[in-house]
Amino acid sequence: MTSKDTAVSASQHKNQDIPPDIIPDETSRESVDEVEASRAPLMSHLIELRRRLIVCLITIGVAFGICFIFSQALYDLLTVPYIEAVKDKTGGAAELEYRPLELFFARVKLALMAAVMVAFPIIARELYAFVAPGLYKNEKQAVLPFLLAIPVLFGLGLALVYFMIMPFVINFALGMERPLEEGQELAYNLIVFVGDYLSLIMTLMIAFGFAFQLPVILTLLAMAGIVDAGFLQRNRRFAIVGIFLVAAFLTPPDPISQIALGLTIWVLYEISILAVKVAAKRSDPEEEAG
Repeated sequence: MTSKDTAVSASQHKNQDIPPDIIPDETSRESVDEVEASRAPLMSHLIELRRRLIVCLITIGVAFGICFIFSQALYDLLTVPYIEAVKDKTGGAAELEYRPLELFFARVKLALMAAVMVAFPIIARELYAFVAPGLYKNEKQAVLPFLLAIPVLFGLGLALVYFMIMPFVINFALGMERPLEEGQELAYNLIVFVGDYLSLIMTLMIAFGFAFQLPVILTLLAMAGIVDAGFLQRNRRFAIVGIFLVAAFLTPPDPISQIALGLTIWVLYEISILAVKVAAKRSDPEEEAG
């Protein structure tokens, strides 16, 4: 027997001693290679995600510093609806009360919210740059209009609160005042604190700003094939109930702002149905051409 035959015989005997479930085969080696191959892209994606998150956080931090410098001016701007409502109702000067450090923390809170809004274009750009390599060309073209529509619709929600909802809410609150008159023993005076006013207007702005994203969300869901215009129309009554429940949850506990937000979302829901129909009409010719 030659040395080569002896080596082959020893190898076969060795494989016989090894249990069959742990003898390496081609399938197991391929699976190991796939795991090793996928590990490097996964790590590179995580590193890129960390880098883009750092950019977003730095942007928010810089924007926060700038916004805090102008936070008092920003707060004064937000109080304009309150000042105008008081002037129209009483003809006197408006006053805002504050507890110790309440004004400072209100400015910090306002500066942080303003910083996120200011930094949104950078945040959206970083988010898009992270997911863009995994999108097809037509998908990139479909996403870009929505990235432009999101801040525009959010700004419309803020404007609606600032110019219409807040003056209405303040006038409603002032209308419940009852000054002390002859023969009366109790007076009702509206006292507004700095923190309470900021919480009210910012809650309404955020609620209306996100509510105005409904056409974007439903159109994206329709483009993904999850919903269509017929589905939205058939389930309109259930959607209306859910809309007013969401409005009651998002707004302060007063019926005026809840009804206002509910009606606004209802109108946006109807606009979303039209937007879904338009998106469906545009996609049908493209599918037929494809």
